[in-house]
Amino acid sequence: MGHRLTVCFNLFDRTPHAWSKVDQWANSTGEYVKRTAFALLWSLALHDKDASDETFVHGLSIVERNAHDNRHLVGKSMSMAMRAIAHRNPTLAGAVTDLAQRLVNSDSKASRAIGTKYLRERRRS
Repeated sequence: MGHRLTVCFNLFDRTPHAWSKVDQWANSTGEYVKRTAFALLWSLALHDKDASDETFVHGLSIVERNAHDNRHLVGKSMSMAMRAIAHRNPTLAGAVTDLAQRLVNSDSKASRAIGTKYLRERRRS
């Protein structure tokens, strides 16, 4: 699996189709394909210096729609994407915190876990 993350961080995020792939792959039922969507979002948060805040807010909406997925690797990549987006600027940090609060109040155990993890890590830093 490590090679898929390497490809996201060193190739996919530099293509003109990267953002459309986040949307496309997030809709997959395959665990590794879905994980790759959020790994790519994570990588874009780190590397796409020209992307607008609105683009990342859209990415957060994709996280929110998929946070109920209880597969560990998918949730882990969503958490990492949230952390990376929050580090871009204070506005996005606030949007991620708002998302985490909504996830904590969700009926989904997986969503609550992602939100709780983000808020816990935020308090530590």
